[in-house]
Amino acid sequence: MVRGFTLVEMLVALAVFALLAAGGVTVMAWASASQGATQARMARVGDLQRARPLLEADLAQAAPRRTRNASGIAAVQAFTGTAEPGKGLLFALTRYGWENPQGAPRASLQYVEYRLQDGRLERSARPMLDGARMDPPQLVIDGVQGARVQYRFQGAWMDGWPGGMDRVPEAVRLTLDLERIGRVEQAFLMQGQWP
Repeated sequence: MVRGFTLVEMLVALAVFALLAAGGVTVMAWASASQGATQARMARVGDLQRARPLLEADLAQAAPRRTRNASGIAAVQAFTGTAEPGKGLLFALTRYGWENPQGAPRASLQYVEYRLQDGRLERSARPMLDGARMDPPQLVIDGVQGARVQYRFQGAWMDGWPGGMDRVPEAVRLTLDLERIGRVEQAFLMQGQWP
């Protein structure tokens, strides 16, 4: 005699299979969401890793040289820096090492500014060192919820840069509060300050 499954046994088997399938779908959905969050965080860390070399290149090559703005007015300081900008200028400087592979009629020095605008850290530069308007800003990193800058001078850290016509800080400490990362503190040594 051939014996098969009863209807009750079939219903129990289907119910067990449905529970296992629902559990599998839940685990797969959780793994997918976790992978998406991990990829978003890694992309954010990548943004930060691309921003750091740009900041480092500019600050490490700071030159103690004042410039003139588009109106021809001379800057009071060689390096301008604020402590906690709610919105606006973080720091401005003249830097050495602006490459000129085509031999354009310009200096190898470049004036750059870093600003905090609408949650974006932006970098602007002038096409000519003196008497030129700023080029459109370049995005360095977005999602900046807050920033703080400290300056090292004569062995001590200070909020705000006291300035000077012919001097730059020994180092700059930049603290950024970034979305999806949190607080990131970076320190940059300035020109001629390497140990």
